Amino acid sequence: MKISFLLVLLLVLAFASFGQPSAKLVSKPDTAAADKAARELASVVLKAHGGDKLKQLKSLTLSGSVDVNAFGQAVPATFAMVFSGEKYRIDLNNPFQPIKQIYDGTQTLTNGQGAFKLPPLDRTGFYVLGRIGDAAYPINALPATAKGKSGFRITAPDGNYTDFYIDTKTNQVKGYESAFEFNGMPGTTSVEIDKYRDLEGVFVPEKFAQRFDLGQITAYCSFKAKEIAINTTISSDVFTLAK
Repeated sequence: MKISFLLVLLLVLAFASFGQPSAKLVSKPDTAAADKAARELASVVLKAHGGDKLKQLKSLTLSGSVDVNAFGQAVPATFAMVFSGEKYRIDLNNPFQPIKQIYDGTQTLTNGQGAFKLPPLDRTGFYVLGRIGDAAYPINALPATAKGKSGFRITAPDGNYTDFYIDTKTNQVKGYESAFEFNGMPGTTSVEIDKYRDLEGVFVPEKFAQRFDLGQITAYCSFKAKEIAINTTISSDVFTLAK
């Protein structure tokens, strides 16, 4: 497996860490009371991240540096991410091969080798916090495996889910976990958020570390965003891949 292909995989999963549930963190609602408490906590967390400002977010862009460590090899790279509704674009400039990955609302396109498709990135990860209060994205208590942790699970209509873990001092997300499927291969990913940036009252991850367990491969990424912007006008051309 070429390192450039792995880098694409890592960045596509990075923000939100995403995909279809396969290697499942099995969840069974503890009780109705526990689920009610989870929904109440989610409302508090939403407010701590900007409340309605986050829910009404029209676009989000990030760019900066990322260090990837896989197969015992550390690779420095730069990245740019653009999110608008269900659409996204990720550009990765690395020493091996520049990579572009786009979801245009219908299909996933990439200019790299080993093209692959993933579901919309707004279905899991940090971005899904904006769905709190949406009946199509039910909120439940964390599974029994998360005993002792403060948090909740959000499940998307297609079954994708994210388990959010909360800092009880700030009521902000300090990390999250997802399970996903990549080309028929199950995997899990976990994220730890080190720093947020306040953008007009919306708190967005600025510095975060992510681990990917992909069968026999475990990889680590350290992201640091330099430029972050919200609610900017995004041209439809951004979500097209030039031939």
